[in-house]
Amino acid sequence: MQLQEVIIKGYKSISSDVPLHLTLKKINVILGANGSGKSNIISFFKMLNYMMSGSLQSFIESHGGSQSFLHYGSKKTQNILASLIFKSSKFHDKYDFTLSYATPDKLIITSEEAEYQNGKYSNPKKIKLETDFKESVLSHKQEDRTLAVIKKILSNCKVYQFHDSSQTAAIRNSCPKDVDNYLQAEANNLAAFLLRIKNEFPDNYRNIVSYIKLVVPQFQDFILEPNKIGNVMLKWRDNSASDYIFLPNQFSDGSIRFIALATLLLQPKQTMPSVIIIDEPELGLHPYAITQLAEMIKEASNSAQVIIATQSPYLIDEFSANDIIVVESQKEAGYSRTQLKRLDEKELNEWLDDYTISDLWDKNIIGGRPV
Repeated sequence: MQLQEVIIKGYKSISSDVPLHLTLKKINVILGANGSGKSNIISFFKMLNYMMSGSLQSFIESHGGSQSFLHYGSKKTQNILASLIFKSSKFHDKYDFTLSYATPDKLIITSEEAEYQNGKYSNPKKIKLETDFKESVLSHKQEDRTLAVIKKILSNCKVYQFHDSSQTAAIRNSCPKDVDNYLQAEANNLAAFLLRIKNEFPDNYRNIVSYIKLVVPQFQDFILEPNKIGNVMLKWRDNSASDYIFLPNQFSDGSIRFIALATLLLQPKQTMPSVIIIDEPELGLHPYAITQLAEMIKEASNSAQVIIATQSPYLIDEFSANDIIVVESQKEAGYSRTQLKRLDEKELNEWLDDYTISDLWDKNIIGGRPV
Protein backbone atom coordinates (compact mmCIF):
# COMPACT_ATOMS: atom_id res chain seq x y z
CA MET A 1 0.00 0.00 0.00
CA GLN A 2 1.40 3.41 -0.95
CA LEU A 3 0.22 7.00 -1.14
CA GLN A 4 -0.92 7.56 -4.72
CA GLU A 5 -2.57 10.98 -4.75
CA VAL A 6 -3.07 14.01 -2.53
CA ILE A 7 -5.85 16.50 -3.28
CA ILE A 8 -5.78 19.83 -1.41
CA LYS A 9 -8.05 22.89 -1.38
CA GLY A 10 -7.66 26.17 0.50
CA TYR A 11 -4.23 25.55 2.06
CA LYS A 12 -1.87 28.54 1.95
CA SER A 13 -1.19 29.30 -1.76
CA ILE A 14 -3.51 26.49 -2.91
CA SER A 15 -6.89 27.81 -4.05
CA SER A 16 -10.13 26.91 -2.31
CA ASP A 17 -11.86 26.97 -5.72
CA VAL A 18 -9.44 24.92 -7.83
CA PRO A 19 -8.03 21.83 -6.05
CA LEU A 20 -4.38 20.88 -6.34
CA HIS A 21 -3.85 17.27 -7.47
CA LEU A 22 -0.47 15.81 -6.49
CA THR A 23 -0.04 12.36 -8.04
CA LEU A 24 2.84 10.48 -6.45
CA LYS A 25 5.24 7.88 -7.80
CA LYS A 26 8.35 6.40 -6.19
CA ILE A 27 10.42 9.52 -6.99
CA ASN A 28 8.82 12.98 -7.04
CA VAL A 29 11.01 16.02 -7.73
CA ILE A 30 9.08 19.26 -7.18
CA LEU A 31 10.59 22.11 -9.18
CA GLY A 32 9.61 25.75 -9.24
CA ALA A 33 10.55 29.38 -8.75
CA ASN A 34 10.63 31.23 -5.43
CA GLY A 35 7.09 31.92 -4.25
CA SER A 36 5.50 29.31 -6.52
CA GLY A 37 4.24 27.19 -3.62
CA LYS A 38 6.83 24.39 -3.34
CA SER A 39 7.36 24.99 0.36
CA ASN A 40 3.62 25.08 0.99
CA ILE A 41 3.30 21.54 -0.37
CA ILE A 42 6.09 20.46 1.99
CA SER A 43 4.34 22.34 4.80
CA PHE A 44 1.12 20.37 4.18
CA PHE A 45 2.98 17.11 4.84
CA LYS A 46 4.52 18.63 7.96
CA MET A 47 1.04 19.50 9.17
CA LEU A 48 0.04 15.87 8.60
CA ASN A 49 2.94 14.81 10.85
CA TYR A 50 1.57 16.96 13.64
CA MET A 51 -2.01 15.78 13.05
CA MET A 52 -0.98 12.14 13.37
CA SER A 53 0.83 12.89 16.65
CA GLY A 54 -2.21 14.72 18.08
CA SER A 55 -0.46 18.11 17.93
CA LEU A 56 -2.33 20.02 15.21
CA GLN A 57 -3.19 23.00 17.43
CA SER A 58 0.44 23.35 18.50
CA PHE A 59 1.50 23.39 14.84
CA ILE A 60 -1.11 26.01 13.88
CA GLU A 61 -0.22 28.29 16.78
CA SER A 62 3.53 28.04 16.25
CA HIS A 63 3.22 28.82 12.54
CA GLY A 64 1.25 32.06 12.66
CA GLY A 65 -2.31 30.99 13.46
CA SER A 66 -5.21 30.19 11.15
CA GLN A 67 -4.79 33.22 8.86
CA SER A 68 -1.39 31.90 7.77
CA PHE A 69 -2.94 28.65 6.54
CA LEU A 70 -6.14 29.76 4.79
CA HIS A 71 -5.81 30.85 1.14
CA TYR A 72 -5.87 34.69 1.39
CA GLY A 73 -7.13 34.45 4.96
CA SER A 74 -10.52 33.71 6.48
CA LYS A 75 -12.32 36.47 4.57
CA LYS A 76 -11.80 34.50 1.35
CA THR A 77 -11.32 30.93 2.59
CA GLN A 78 -13.17 29.31 5.48
CA ASN A 79 -12.12 25.68 4.99
CA ILE A 80 -9.11 23.55 4.09
CA LEU A 81 -10.09 20.26 2.49
CA ALA A 82 -7.79 17.33 1.77
CA SER A 83 -8.11 13.83 0.36
CA LEU A 84 -5.33 11.26 0.48
CA ILE A 85 -5.66 8.19 -1.72
CA PHE A 86 -3.74 4.98 -1.06
CA LYS A 87 -3.52 2.02 -3.45
CA SER A 88 -2.06 -1.45 -3.68
CA SER A 89 -2.70 -4.26 -6.13
CA LYS A 90 -5.79 -5.31 -4.15
CA PHE A 91 -6.88 -2.41 -1.97
CA HIS A 92 -7.96 1.18 -2.46
CA ASP A 93 -8.15 3.34 0.70
CA LYS A 94 -8.97 7.01 1.10
CA TYR A 95 -8.79 9.51 3.94
CA ASP A 96 -10.61 12.88 3.84
CA PHE A 97 -10.54 15.68 6.36
CA THR A 98 -11.74 19.27 6.65
CA LEU A 99 -10.19 22.04 8.74
CA SER A 100 -12.52 24.99 9.36
CA TYR A 101 -11.93 28.51 10.59
CA ALA A 102 -13.20 29.28 14.09
CA THR A 103 -12.94 32.54 16.01
CA PRO A 104 -10.83 34.11 17.27
CA ASP A 105 -7.96 32.52 15.31
CA LYS A 106 -8.39 28.76 15.25
CA LEU A 107 -8.50 25.90 12.78
CA ILE A 108 -10.63 23.01 13.98
CA ILE A 109 -11.22 19.58 12.45
CA THR A 110 -14.88 19.50 11.40
CA SER A 111 -14.85 16.21 9.51
CA GLU A 112 -12.75 13.05 9.15
CA GLU A 113 -13.76 10.16 6.93
CA ALA A 114 -12.08 7.04 5.59
CA GLU A 115 -13.01 4.78 2.70
CA TYR A 116 -12.03 1.18 2.02
CA GLN A 117 -12.43 -0.77 -1.21
CA ASN A 118 -11.33 -4.38 -1.67
CA GLY A 119 -11.01 -5.11 -5.36
CA LYS A 120 -11.64 -2.90 -8.33
CA TYR A 121 -15.35 -3.58 -8.56
CA SER A 122 -16.49 -3.91 -4.94
CA ASN A 123 -18.58 -1.21 -3.30
CA PRO A 124 -16.50 1.07 -1.06
CA LYS A 125 -17.02 0.93 2.69
CA LYS A 126 -17.10 4.38 4.33
CA ILE A 127 -16.09 5.09 7.91
CA LYS A 128 -17.08 8.45 9.40
CA LEU A 129 -15.05 9.37 12.46
CA GLU A 130 -16.60 11.35 15.30
CA THR A 131 -14.75 14.64 15.35
CA ASP A 132 -12.75 15.85 18.32
CA PHE A 133 -12.53 19.32 16.69
CA LYS A 134 -9.16 20.18 18.22
CA GLU A 135 -7.16 17.10 17.20
CA SER A 136 -7.42 14.24 14.70
CA VAL A 137 -9.37 11.20 15.88
CA LEU A 138 -7.27 9.15 13.44
CA SER A 139 -4.24 9.93 15.62
CA HIS A 140 -5.74 7.73 18.37
CA LYS A 141 -5.15 3.99 18.52
CA GLN A 142 -7.26 2.34 15.82
CA GLU A 143 -8.74 -1.15 15.91
CA ASP A 144 -10.27 -0.93 12.43
CA ARG A 145 -7.84 -2.33 9.80
CA THR A 146 -8.42 0.46 7.27
CA LEU A 147 -7.92 3.23 9.82
CA ALA A 148 -4.86 1.50 11.29
CA VAL A 149 -3.22 1.16 7.85
CA ILE A 150 -3.92 4.79 6.91
CA LYS A 151 -2.66 6.03 10.28
CA LYS A 152 0.55 3.98 9.96
CA ILE A 153 1.33 5.32 6.48
CA LEU A 154 0.60 8.95 7.40
CA SER A 155 2.53 8.68 10.67
CA ASN A 156 5.49 7.51 8.58
CA CYS A 157 5.37 10.41 6.13
CA LYS A 158 8.40 12.26 7.49
CA VAL A 159 9.51 15.78 6.54
CA TYR A 160 13.23 16.57 6.80
CA GLN A 161 15.23 19.77 6.54
CA PHE A 162 18.94 19.94 7.35
CA HIS A 163 19.47 23.65 6.71
CA ASP A 164 20.79 24.54 10.17
CA SER A 165 24.34 23.25 10.19
CA SER A 166 25.82 26.15 12.17
CA GLN A 167 28.45 25.49 14.84
CA THR A 168 25.76 25.57 17.55
CA ALA A 169 23.23 23.43 15.66
CA ALA A 170 21.86 20.36 17.46
CA ILE A 171 23.06 18.15 14.59
CA ARG A 172 26.65 18.75 15.83
CA ASN A 173 25.88 18.18 19.51
CA SER A 174 26.00 15.01 21.57
CA CYS A 175 22.70 13.23 22.23
CA PRO A 176 21.51 10.30 24.37
CA LYS A 177 22.48 7.04 22.65
CA ASP A 178 19.02 5.56 23.26
CA VAL A 179 17.24 8.23 21.18
CA ASP A 180 17.64 6.08 18.08
CA ASN A 181 14.22 4.77 16.95
CA TYR A 182 14.22 6.99 13.85
CA LEU A 183 16.15 9.94 12.43
CA GLN A 184 14.62 13.17 13.71
CA ALA A 185 13.41 15.93 11.35
CA GLU A 186 16.56 18.07 11.72
CA ALA A 187 18.88 15.11 12.45
CA ASN A 188 19.30 16.18 16.09
CA ASN A 189 19.94 12.52 16.99
CA LEU A 190 22.25 11.81 14.04
CA ALA A 191 25.07 10.27 16.13
CA ALA A 192 22.72 7.97 18.09
CA PHE A 193 20.89 6.83 14.95
CA LEU A 194 24.17 6.13 13.15
CA LEU A 195 25.37 4.12 16.15
CA ARG A 196 22.24 1.99 15.99
CA ILE A 197 22.72 1.37 12.25
CA LYS A 198 26.38 0.46 12.83
CA ASN A 199 25.45 -2.07 15.52
CA GLU A 200 22.31 -3.58 13.98
CA PHE A 201 22.69 -3.07 10.22
CA PRO A 202 26.42 -3.11 9.39
CA ASP A 203 25.89 -3.42 5.61
CA ASN A 204 23.85 -0.22 5.57
CA TYR A 205 26.43 1.49 7.77
CA ARG A 206 29.23 0.56 5.36
CA ASN A 207 27.17 1.90 2.44
CA ILE A 208 26.65 5.21 4.26
CA VAL A 209 30.37 5.52 5.01
CA SER A 210 31.31 4.70 1.40
CA TYR A 211 29.11 7.50 0.04
CA ILE A 212 30.50 9.97 2.59
CA LYS A 213 34.06 9.08 1.49
CA LEU A 214 33.14 9.99 -2.10
CA VAL A 215 32.14 13.51 -1.06
CA VAL A 216 34.49 14.06 1.91
CA PRO A 217 37.73 12.42 0.63
CA GLN A 218 39.68 12.88 3.87
CA PHE A 219 37.00 11.08 5.92
CA GLN A 220 37.78 7.54 7.11
CA ASP A 221 35.15 6.51 9.66
CA PHE A 222 33.06 7.64 12.64
CA ILE A 223 34.07 7.10 16.25
CA LEU A 224 30.69 6.52 17.91
CA GLU A 225 31.48 5.79 21.54
CA PRO A 226 28.96 6.69 24.27
CA ASN A 227 30.44 8.58 27.22
CA LYS A 228 29.91 7.82 30.92
CA ILE A 229 26.44 9.39 31.00
CA GLY A 230 25.31 7.59 27.83
CA ASN A 231 25.65 10.41 25.31
CA VAL A 232 27.23 9.94 21.89
CA MET A 233 28.84 12.51 19.58
CA LEU A 234 29.66 12.44 15.87
CA LYS A 235 33.43 12.09 16.28
CA TRP A 236 35.53 10.90 13.33
CA ARG A 237 38.96 10.02 11.97
CA ASP A 238 40.52 11.05 8.70
CA ASN A 239 42.48 8.76 6.36
CA SER A 240 45.91 9.94 7.45
CA ALA A 241 48.30 7.94 9.62
CA SER A 242 47.41 10.10 12.62
CA ASP A 243 45.28 8.78 15.48
CA TYR A 244 43.84 12.27 16.02
CA ILE A 245 40.06 12.23 16.62
CA PHE A 246 38.07 15.06 15.02
CA LEU A 247 34.93 16.60 16.51
CA PRO A 248 31.65 17.26 14.63
CA ASN A 249 32.36 21.01 14.50
CA GLN A 250 35.32 20.16 12.25
CA PHE A 251 33.00 19.06 9.46
CA SER A 252 32.09 21.79 6.96
CA ASP A 253 28.42 22.80 6.68
CA GLY A 254 28.04 20.98 3.36
CA SER A 255 29.77 17.86 4.70
CA ILE A 256 27.56 17.47 7.76
CA ARG A 257 24.42 18.08 5.67
CA PHE A 258 25.55 15.35 3.28
CA ILE A 259 26.18 12.98 6.20
CA ALA A 260 22.61 13.57 7.43
CA LEU A 261 21.24 12.99 3.91
CA ALA A 262 23.27 9.80 3.48
CA THR A 263 22.04 8.48 6.84
CA LEU A 264 18.42 9.31 5.97
CA LEU A 265 18.42 7.88 2.45
CA LEU A 266 20.62 4.82 2.99
CA GLN A 267 19.15 3.62 6.29
CA PRO A 268 17.80 0.06 6.43
CA LYS A 269 14.34 -0.78 5.16
CA GLN A 270 13.33 -1.72 8.71
CA THR A 271 13.64 1.91 9.89
CA MET A 272 12.81 3.71 6.63
CA PRO A 273 9.77 6.05 6.62
CA SER A 274 7.03 5.16 4.13
CA VAL A 275 7.35 8.62 2.55
CA ILE A 276 10.48 10.79 2.80
CA ILE A 277 9.96 14.51 2.14
CA ILE A 278 13.02 16.80 1.92
CA ASP A 279 13.04 20.54 1.32
CA GLU A 280 16.00 21.74 -0.79
CA PRO A 281 18.40 18.87 -0.02
CA GLU A 282 21.00 20.36 -2.36
CA LEU A 283 21.64 23.39 -0.13
CA GLY A 284 25.38 23.93 0.37
CA LEU A 285 26.44 20.90 -1.68
CA HIS A 286 29.11 20.80 -4.41
CA PRO A 287 27.80 19.68 -7.85
CA TYR A 288 29.58 16.32 -7.46
CA ALA A 289 27.92 15.83 -4.07
CA ILE A 290 24.57 16.59 -5.73
CA THR A 291 25.23 13.77 -8.21
CA GLN A 292 25.78 11.39 -5.28
CA LEU A 293 22.66 12.76 -3.59
CA ALA A 294 20.62 11.78 -6.65
CA GLU A 295 22.02 8.25 -6.52
CA MET A 296 21.07 7.98 -2.86
CA ILE A 297 17.54 9.20 -3.60
CA LYS A 298 17.22 6.47 -6.23
CA GLU A 299 18.43 3.87 -3.71
CA ALA A 300 15.94 5.08 -1.11
CA SER A 301 13.08 4.87 -3.63
CA ASN A 302 13.45 1.07 -3.60
CA SER A 303 12.04 1.08 -0.06
CA ALA A 304 10.11 4.36 0.23
CA GLN A 305 8.44 7.09 -1.77
CA VAL A 306 10.64 10.17 -1.97
CA ILE A 307 9.44 13.75 -2.42
CA ILE A 308 11.97 16.56 -2.76
CA ALA A 309 11.53 20.27 -3.43
CA THR A 310 14.43 21.83 -5.29
CA GLN A 311 15.71 24.70 -7.39
CA SER A 312 18.92 22.92 -8.38
CA PRO A 313 19.57 22.46 -12.13
CA TYR A 314 22.27 19.92 -11.25
CA LEU A 315 19.82 17.80 -9.29
CA ILE A 316 16.95 17.76 -11.78
CA ASP A 317 19.31 16.68 -14.56
CA GLU A 318 19.97 13.44 -12.64
CA PHE A 319 16.34 12.30 -13.00
CA SER A 320 13.92 11.29 -15.71
CA ALA A 321 11.47 13.91 -16.93
CA ASN A 322 8.71 11.63 -15.61
CA ASP A 323 10.04 12.22 -12.07
CA ILE A 324 9.71 16.01 -12.31
CA ILE A 325 6.66 17.95 -11.06
CA VAL A 326 6.67 21.61 -12.11
CA VAL A 327 5.06 24.09 -9.70
CA GLU A 328 3.83 27.46 -10.89
CA SER A 329 1.89 30.36 -9.44
CA GLN A 330 -1.02 31.40 -11.61
CA LYS A 331 -3.20 34.48 -11.16
CA GLU A 332 -6.93 34.03 -11.61
CA ALA A 333 -9.73 36.50 -10.78
CA GLY A 334 -7.17 38.66 -8.97
CA TYR A 335 -5.85 35.86 -6.74
CA SER A 336 -2.67 33.81 -7.09
CA ARG A 337 -2.84 30.04 -6.76
CA THR A 338 -0.38 27.16 -6.94
CA GLN A 339 -0.73 24.65 -9.76
CA LEU A 340 1.20 21.49 -10.68
CA LYS A 341 2.19 19.66 -13.82
CA ARG A 342 4.12 16.37 -13.96
CA LEU A 343 6.36 16.23 -17.01
CA ASP A 344 5.88 13.56 -19.67
CA GLU A 345 9.14 12.31 -21.16
CA LYS A 346 7.42 11.18 -24.37
CA GLU A 347 6.14 14.70 -24.99
CA LEU A 348 9.66 16.09 -24.49
CA ASN A 349 11.58 13.46 -26.49
CA GLU A 350 12.53 15.78 -29.33
CA TRP A 351 13.72 18.48 -26.93
CA LEU A 352 15.65 16.01 -24.77
CA ASP A 353 17.67 14.84 -27.79
CA ASP A 354 19.47 18.20 -27.71
CA TYR A 355 18.82 19.71 -24.28
CA THR A 356 18.87 18.73 -20.61
CA ILE A 357 15.86 19.21 -18.36
CA SER A 358 17.59 22.17 -16.70
CA ASP A 359 18.10 23.74 -20.16
CA LEU A 360 14.37 23.41 -20.81
CA TRP A 361 13.64 24.92 -17.40
CA ASP A 362 16.00 27.82 -18.09
CA LYS A 363 14.33 28.43 -21.47
CA ASN A 364 10.89 28.18 -19.81
CA ILE A 365 9.87 25.34 -22.13
CA ILE A 366 8.59 23.28 -19.20
CA GLY A 367 7.47 26.25 -17.08
CA GLY A 368 8.43 26.76 -13.46
CA ARG A 369 10.23 30.05 -14.07
CA PRO A 370 9.28 33.47 -12.64
CA VAL A 371 6.91 35.34 -14.94
